Amino acid sequence: MSDSDKLRQIAGRRDPRAFKQLFEKYAPRVKSLMMRYGADANTAEELAQETLFAVWRKATLYSDEKGSVTTWIFAIARNLRIDKLRREETWVELPDGYDQQPSTDVQPDEVLSDEERRLKMRLALNSLPADQLQVVTLSFIDGRSHSQIAEQLGLPVGTVKSRIRLAYLKLRAVVGTDEQ
Repeated sequence: MSDSDKLRQIAGRRDPRAFKQLFEKYAPRVKSLMMRYGADANTAEELAQETLFAVWRKATLYSDEKGSVTTWIFAIARNLRIDKLRREETWVELPDGYDQQPSTDVQPDEVLSDEERRLKMRLALNSLPADQLQVVTLSFIDGRSHSQIAEQLGLPVGTVKSRIRLAYLKLRAVVGTDEQ
């Protein structure tokens, strides 16, 4: 009986005899592989048992089309080893004199994001009617107050405020409010 057949029996009927045969064949091989990767004997034994236990639980997931039984079992073992190493990663203090400060450099994605926002804003400003663009420019770029703009353009203050508000709503609709 092939290893694939044994896996199918485990998947279909939870056949303990088929599992025992796979265990006896693959547990020593997995343990040996883990020791070659640098695990001590106890850890290698533990990983071998975890691997074969995963084979028992996941036998229904095996497919001949995706690779051999050996490849599948060793992939499980490798993934369990990686998971174990990640869990065991320890914190290492930097030696004296190597205190690190957070970088003040602008991250590349932030630069791109800022550039995209500027372009979006330029396009949105260019889409405003001339009278709204004029009051927005005088207010936000030249820094003039509403009363100064009204005096300069010969308009009532309410009209200036109204145009700024309309421009703001249009800009907000075009640029959006995806910032938090």
